[in-house]
Amino acid sequence: MIEKHLTLSVIEHEGRVLLGLKKRGYAVGVWNGYGGKVEPGETTEEAMIRELREESSLVAENMEKVGYLEFTSDIEEGKSVCHLFKINEFQGKPRETEEMRPQWFAMDSLPYDQMWPDDPYWLPLVLAGKKVRGSFVLRDNKTVVESELAEVDSF
Repeated sequence: MIEKHLTLSVIEHEGRVLLGLKKRGYAVGVWNGYGGKVEPGETTEEAMIRELREESSLVAENMEKVGYLEFTSDIEEGKSVCHLFKINEFQGKPRETEEMRPQWFAMDSLPYDQMWPDDPYWLPLVLAGKKVRGSFVLRDNKTVVESELAEVDSF
């Protein structure tokens, strides 16, 4: 089975969460954290730092792995493995790039209806300081048809 490894950041600062609106390519129009594909020879941490810098110009100063999520979909071959990181300290100010438009959201006002359908399952737990491990089966990448999610102590 094809397995694609990805990173995703949850950036929290002063009670707000930074999301980026995808402007082109895959998932255009979706609010998401920053991240992307792990390139050959990269660790997940190196990929997270690179993707964050490329998509927002931010430089992570402190990040913690807080999740491991597996995804399958009826419209994609194989499985996507997402390594979640929480970032509370960074340098710089988020800037718009060709790929993403940044916006800060209050933690109680996240645009879940314009985010990936699995986000409401795991994101509140991560924002509450928990670590998670789970798997999701998506239909058309728009509906969760099966899910399994657990809190874990560490990675």
